[in-house]
Parts: sequence; C-alpha cells; structure tokens
Amino acid sequence: MARHLITSALPYINGIKHLGNMVGSMLPADVYARYLRQRGHDVLYICATDEHGTPAELAAKEQGLPVAEFCAGAHDAQKAIYDGFALAFDHFGRSSSPQNAELTQHFARRLNENGFIEERAIRQVYSPADGRFLPDRYVEGTCPHCGYDKARGDQCENCTRVLDPTDLINPRSAISGSTELEVRETTHLFLLQSKLQGEVEAWIDEVSDEWPQLASSIARKWLTEGLHDRAITRDLDWGVPVPADTWPTLAAEGKVFYVWFDAPIEYIGSTKEWADAAPEENRDWKSWWYEPAGASDVRYTEFMAKDNVPFHSVMFPATEMGVREPWKKVDQLKAFNWLTYYGGKFSTSQKRGVFTDQALDILPADYWRYFLIANAPESDDSSFTWEHFTATVNKDLADTLGNFVNRVLSFSKKRFGEEVPAGAEAGAPEAKLGEEIASLLSDYETQMEALQFRKAAAALRALWSAGNSYLEEKAPWLEIKTNPEGAALTLRTAMNLIHLYAVVSEPFIPSSSAAMRAAFTLPTDTATWVTQDEAKSLNSLPAGTPFTVPPVLFAKITDEDLETYKERFGGAPE
Repeated sequence: MARHLITSALPYINGIKHLGNMVGSMLPADVYARYLRQRGHDVLYICATDEHGTPAELAAKEQGLPVAEFCAGAHDAQKAIYDGFALAFDHFGRSSSPQNAELTQHFARRLNENGFIEERAIRQVYSPADGRFLPDRYVEGTCPHCGYDKARGDQCENCTRVLDPTDLINPRSAISGSTELEVRETTHLFLLQSKLQGEVEAWIDEVSDEWPQLASSIARKWLTEGLHDRAITRDLDWGVPVPADTWPTLAAEGKVFYVWFDAPIEYIGSTKEWADAAPEENRDWKSWWYEPAGASDVRYTEFMAKDNVPFHSVMFPATEMGVREPWKKVDQLKAFNWLTYYGGKFSTSQKRGVFTDQALDILPADYWRYFLIANAPESDDSSFTWEHFTATVNKDLADTLGNFVNRVLSFSKKRFGEEVPAGAEAGAPEAKLGEEIASLLSDYETQMEALQFRKAAAALRALWSAGNSYLEEKAPWLEIKTNPEGAALTLRTAMNLIHLYAVVSEPFIPSSSAAMRAAFTLPTDTATWVTQDEAKSLNSLPAGTPFTVPPVLFAKITDEDLETYKERFGGAPE
C-alpha cells in the first residue's frame, strides 16, 4: 500500500464552471483517486475554491454583498455541483481560510528571511474612471506575442504567455472599459524567482521525465525564457494581509498577497483544514506535506489544464524551494488541453456550451463522467458536440453496458428465479472468456496507472464488449431449449461479469456501479478491486446469491432530445 496525495486545479469562486473545467482537472483527479482507493492505497484528494483577487470583489459588488458573504455562498454552490458529479474529495476547502492565511504569511516570512523577497517601488496601471489600481487581470488588451485582442495583463489565455499589464497593446480597464489609464507609483513585494532559476531547472530535470509532454514542455519553455521576479502583493481589500510584524508600512497601507502566490499554498492550507475539521481523529496534515513528518513517502499527483501549468510546474516549486524547508513537491503533473464546444469557446454571455449545473439538470452525472473521460483532451484539444455525446451515451453506456445488465438479469429471473443459478461446470468458452477478461483488466490497470484516461476508457469499454460477445456466442435464450444446465452456467458467468463490471467501472460511473452491486444481495457492498485470479475464474459470485433486476441504468438520448439540447445550448457555429 502506498500513500497518494492528489490535488486538482482550484476552481475560481466567481462563477459556475463549464465542462472543460471539469474534465481538465477535478474529474480525472477523482477517477484516479477512486481507482487508487479501490486498489487499497492510502489516498488524500484535496481541492478548494480559489477566493481572493479582484474578480471575487467585483462579483460580490454586482450582487450587493460583502465579499466574504458572497464567497461563502459561492463556495457552497460550487460544492453542491461537485457533490452532484460524485467528486469524492477528502476535503474541499477555501483559500480564504485562516489556515491558508497562516501558511501564506509563514511562507512569505521565510522567503524574506532567505533573501528571496524584495520591496520595490513600481509603476502600476491606475484607472481614474474606476478610482483604483487595476490588478493585472483587470487590464485587457492585445497580446504583443500572438495578437490576441482579449489578453489579460497577467497572462494571454490564447498563447499562455505570462504578461505584465504594461506589455499589452491598446490596454483598457476590464471593469469600466476605460482606455484613460495612468501609470502611478506604488510599492510592492517581489518574489525573486530569478535567483531560484538554477534550482528549479535542476528539479525539473530530475522529475519531469515522468510528466506528460504537455506539462514538461510548458515548464521548459518558461525556464528557457528565464524566470522573472514577480510582484506578490496587490492594492486590494480582499486577500491574505501582508503581516505587520515583517512589513509594517505595507501592512498599514492595506497590501494583500496576490492570488497567484496564496492559491497554491491553499493545497497545504486545505489539508490543514481537513485535519482541523476532525480533531478527534488526530489527522496529521504535515505527514502529507512536510517531508520530515512523513511526506517523503508520499506520491503527489496534480491535475490541471495547460493554462495553470506554469504556476504549478515552476512558480510554486520555486516558492517551496525558497522557504528552505522540506515541503513536498509534485511528482506527477498531469496536464490537459482544452475541451471546446463545437471547436469554439464555451461562453456564458453568448449562451454557447454546457455548464456543470446545467449538465446535471438534464442528465445524470455518470453520463457526463463517462463521456468526458473517454474523450479527455490529453494529446490535443477535443471538441464537445451533442452528436458525439449522444452517440457515445447510446452506444457505450445504454447498448454495451446497460443492455447487457438488463437482459442477463431479466432473462435469468424469468427462467431460473431470483437467485444466481448454478448450472453446469465451466467449460472451454468460460476459460477463454476468463483469459480475455484478465488480459483486458490488466490493460485497463496499466492505462489507469499511466494516467492515460482515454486509453483506460477504451479498455473498460472492451471489458464490457467482451461480455456481450460471450453472450452472443452462447445464446442462452436458445441454449435453454436443449441444455438448461448450460444456459444456467452462461447466465451465472454473465452475472459474475456484471459484478466485475460493477467494481472496475466504479472510478468512471460510481452511481451506476453502485446500482449494479446493489442488484446482488451480498454480505457487504464492497468495491474492492478484482484480482487476476478472480477475473480468470469468474466465480466470485456464488450460485444461490439473491438478486433483483435494477431499473434501466442508462436511458437512450432520442433524436428529439438531441435537437432540444442543441437549441438550448447552441450547436455548430454557422
């Protein structure tokens, strides 16, 4: 048994996320965490809402709420959606927590003691129309590198280059749209990342061979261009305060740490929240993050879309190195490309694309979970279309898996009653099937271990298909006319396959897997992983086990449904 720490990109607090956000971080992390738990590993899956920064302030202002009250409500709303998707976080915290504030200030003090923080007077964009300094992401303009005309002052989402607001061509306020911007002097703390470049490079050389090419290439691109010193404070009302014991003047001016500095620290903060939430359990948060306390034995895997990779592959590791304390750094960084909507961007304002709350309104979570992981944007961007979604649900879930479960159990109940029939001893077809299932299961495990989710989904689908091929070959509906004992064997074997599917499908479709397990009256409802011997023998479900026929697992999406969804959410661009 190994110890696995899993984190996914922190969803920002100011709105409900679309399906691309789900498949690019939280969902694959959940699939992997569920798989590892079934294999008997000690798993801690940590996430949180990212709550600081100007967007939270503006969203709160728009709703007429104090920002703290707005964030509390938005956190609960997001958590409810993630519960609906059956994301099994061990803890879903908040970056505005006291634990994160304490740790962020600790990191800043240590970086300062070690000579990696410096006060600098800088010239920053000020908007007279808004009466405030504009944080980087609230200055918009044209990217000087790729020409994208909606680049933000901190990063161009089109080419992912990190920017400063003064880099932008034709800058404007994202709040008011005003182009009457001034540059005024203000003092901020800078993290001297340039001093840590060599250490980060050496670390990347050591660990990134295990990373997907997408993640390692982004990290190396950053290092090739050189790490720049970056401001870690802002003139905002909402954020982790600069500690007065270290920077009294800046604290008196109300400076707070910038969101990119405190958000990654929230992974540790959220783990401390998890520990503090159950003092009676004596949870040891440090054993997951602090190497002398046990974290050196932890395997840390992080999931995120490509735009977040620079912050977590280079900037946060630099921060961890600069504190000169043995904090756990990421071992495996699984990065994803974009999920598009008919090749274009999801857009709330243009009513294009499906957002997570809407998805759950129209169909159960397992439909979305399976489709998204089976089409995860791993090597390239992938496109969501309603036609592809409908075909996948109907073919893989309804026909291949759901129909197999229903017809096996319905036919067996009709001909042999409500217990698993005994029948004849297993023969050559069952031995052949067992070898095939064991081989496919091994392939599935290999792909899951390698975080190759599309390939894992293909292996899972092949497992389901093998059951259908066996059923067609044996044809118990014909076999029963001349060989009832043989038909009973076929059905008993098929029911063992259903039980196996219930276990191995759990990371992808947990609710449906639970329904399959619940069809059989067993001493305990366990989803413990299937061994190779169990896969080969297909006899872990004994004859005489009571069963019920569950409701239809997956209803097909009709042509009428398809047209309704396209009309509501937008179809292919004209």
